[in-house]
Order: sequence, then structure tokens, then C-alpha cells
Amino acid sequence: MISKDYGILGLLLAAMLGILSPLCMYGTIPIAASFAKKGMHQDILASFIMSSILLNPQLLIYSAALGNIAMLIRLNVSIMGGFLAGLLVRMIFKEQNFFCFDRFESSTNRDTDPNIIWRYLKNVGRNIKVTGPYFLLGIVLTVLFQMYVPQDLFAHLFVHRGFGLLMAATLGAPVYVCGGGTIPLLNDWLHRGMSLGAGTAFMVTGPAAKITNLGALKIILGAKHFVYYMIYVIAYALIIGSAIDIFGITISIS
Repeated sequence: MISKDYGILGLLLAAMLGILSPLCMYGTIPIAASFAKKGMHQDILASFIMSSILLNPQLLIYSAALGNIAMLIRLNVSIMGGFLAGLLVRMIFKEQNFFCFDRFESSTNRDTDPNIIWRYLKNVGRNIKVTGPYFLLGIVLTVLFQMYVPQDLFAHLFVHRGFGLLMAATLGAPVYVCGGGTIPLLNDWLHRGMSLGAGTAFMVTGPAAKITNLGALKIILGAKHFVYYMIYVIAYALIIGSAIDIFGITISIS
């Protein structure tokens, strides 16, 4: 278990561990609850949960379709998002309880394979099997988008950097249903002129504000801390997206 004695490094380790977790939010929270019962500090838990929300192994695999640059940016942005969330909880809330896991109990473990590596790969495989159809659905939606949405209309919405960034950040919540399903759409948008910064903002607010994730988070955060969470997500998405555009990072268009 990651201890607070690790200092800042503990937050980074927790963020990386969260990304390695193949579980959905309703699987991650019971694990976090068990960590909390064992004495893990709130800031470490915040890093773990936040990064787990933003990215998981199967979504990282799907993100390869966006190209190496976009995939690496998504990976690093997700790790940093978890790290900063934990750092803010450490600085602002100190020893206060930021989470309340009373309504979540440890889930029954379905993984019985004695080999931990094989057990992990089986878990990732199950999640890909579940999310794979959404990836295919995303391809279908992309084809329909290309057929029926005029490119001029799209350009007016997303090509202008400031407005496009704001649109992408706010569009994440209603459009994002499954990470795999949004990859083909996002790939098409990037190739139509959406800036990589706007795309990154979408990759942050999408999973972070997905309805199913918000339902679970509302339970463990409570109303006040839930508002803090939403402010953090939107601010982080806009700041990191703006930084990517300011530095002029782009993807190659084939």
C-alpha cells in the first residue's frame, strides 16, 4: 500500500497505479474504499481515483488510433491530472475527509487465477470485450458524421482555437458515453481541423464528466466536494488544452 511517507512520489505512484487499473468506476471505488479502511490518505486516494477516471489500459490501446503523439499526450495528461488532484487535496484539505465510502463495500473478486499477470490480462481482455462494440459504434457514427455534417459548419465550431477549446471541453459530457466509442469521432475531428489542445480537453472532460462516473462520484464526494471536482475538471481541461495549443503541438495529417 502506498504510504504518505513517500511524499510527492506517492501521489505520482498512485496516479500511475490508477491508470493501470482496468476496472470501471464502480469497480475502482470499492478498491479505493478498501485502501481507505487500511489507512491510505485522502490525497493518495484522490490521485488514484482521478487518474483511473481519465484513463485505463483498454482506452489507452484504443487511443493508439489517434497516433503516437495524441496517445502519449493522453497518457501524460491523465497521470498529471491524477497527480495534481492528489496534490490539491493534500494542500487544501490536509487531514480532513474528502471522500465518504460508507455506501460502497468491497466487491466480490471474480479473478481466481493464481498468476497475477495472467489475472490482470484476463481483466483487461474482459473490458476490451465489453467496450469493443462501442468502438465499432464510434466508427459507424464517424461515417454518419462525415456524410451528414457539413465540414464548413464543423470548422466554425472547432477550428477557432479559443472557442473550439471551450466547445470541446463542454461537449465532452453529453457526447462521451464510452471511451472506445469516441476515438473514431475524435480522430475524424482532429483531421478536420480541431486543434490537439481542444481534442485533449475533450479527452479530459469526457471520461471525467461521463454520467455513470458522475453518479458514483456524487455518492463518495457529497454535494460540496462534487462541485470542487467539477471545477477542477473543467479548469484542468481548459488549462492543459490551452498549453498544448500555445506550444503549437500538432499531429501529422495523413
